[in-house]
Amino acid sequence: MKIKIESFADMWGPEKILQVYDQKSQMRGVLVIDNTVLGPGKGGIRMLPTVSTEEVFRLARTMTWKCALAKIPFGGAKSGIIADPKQMSNEKKMQVIRAFSSGLKRVCPSLYVAAPDINTGEAEMAAFAQENGSMKSATGKPAHLCVKPGVKCGIPHEYGSTALGVVQSAFTAANYVSDLNIDNATAAVEGFGNVGSFVVEYLTQIDVKVVAVSDSKGCIYNPKGLDYEKLLDVKTKTGSVINYRPAKVLANKELFGLDVDILVPAALPDVITKENVQQVKAKLVVEAANLPIRPEIENVLSDRGVMVVPDVLANAGGVISSYAEYRGYNPKRMLELVQLKIRQNTVKVIETALSNNIELREAAMGIAKQRIQKANTH
Repeated sequence: MKIKIESFADMWGPEKILQVYDQKSQMRGVLVIDNTVLGPGKGGIRMLPTVSTEEVFRLARTMTWKCALAKIPFGGAKSGIIADPKQMSNEKKMQVIRAFSSGLKRVCPSLYVAAPDINTGEAEMAAFAQENGSMKSATGKPAHLCVKPGVKCGIPHEYGSTALGVVQSAFTAANYVSDLNIDNATAAVEGFGNVGSFVVEYLTQIDVKVVAVSDSKGCIYNPKGLDYEKLLDVKTKTGSVINYRPAKVLANKELFGLDVDILVPAALPDVITKENVQQVKAKLVVEAANLPIRPEIENVLSDRGVMVVPDVLANAGGVISSYAEYRGYNPKRMLELVQLKIRQNTVKVIETALSNNIELREAAMGIAKQRIQKANTH
């Protein structure tokens, strides 16, 4: 965890890098507060044995742009605990989370608001907030843990706010893609986890025909369409979508070359690369996962006439719903806020890109930077 801050510091941040250690629980963690010009830094806590300061910084920077672009009063931050939760009891894991929370008390919630990430969820956020003493120190808590006692305000996971934003973004962007009519469009979704499964559900609700879905075990394809309820049932009962019938079972990498209108990478980073970029047949690619396509590969797709909606825009539904929870909104108001903000931001980014003849990511980054600079001068 050696830090050479000069290797990644620039005009935007990071403002603070905190390393914390607790002898009793053997907790080792790092928090990067990248930029708080617009508000307290927002970002999840990941728990992995491989966590590095550089990785946490990169993720914190992504949050800086995402919050600025979403136009919510949060800055960017991220934190990591260096531990393997698979090698510890739940009791030990909670002890580590509480120790981490205790170590961050002087900056949380004034400069940092935590959230779930890899290997952390509702229970961890509850422990984090209770140890901190402020319910505003973390979002993603169970619905009964509230800023106002007795009022349900945690936003339950089953609303799939990130996926709702992804599908709103796809729906809005489709208006700008020639030869793409959303009413009879086909889609392929990579991943059927927390985000991917909800993407399939929301796409189905707007009558997009989902013809392919994958998970870690493989990919299934049926040009006539896949039934969402049945998919969910098969995944729950057998552990993988590959047992769904009728469908053709393919290798995961084949999903990206299928003849569909809309392609949604919703699981892993770097899935469309220089090796397979020429196989992509979709007219619209919407990035539900973080960093599924490197910017230079996005440019290759764009040169071929494929519209790519970048992660920083498409998957901001999660952070928008975090803000709704932070403010104590109910689920209905949260869902309305996600839909409205994602639609507005998608239109703004696409219109900016078209009028300046630049890529969507470049337009999105320009808008985010402008908002931070403007706030900085006030």
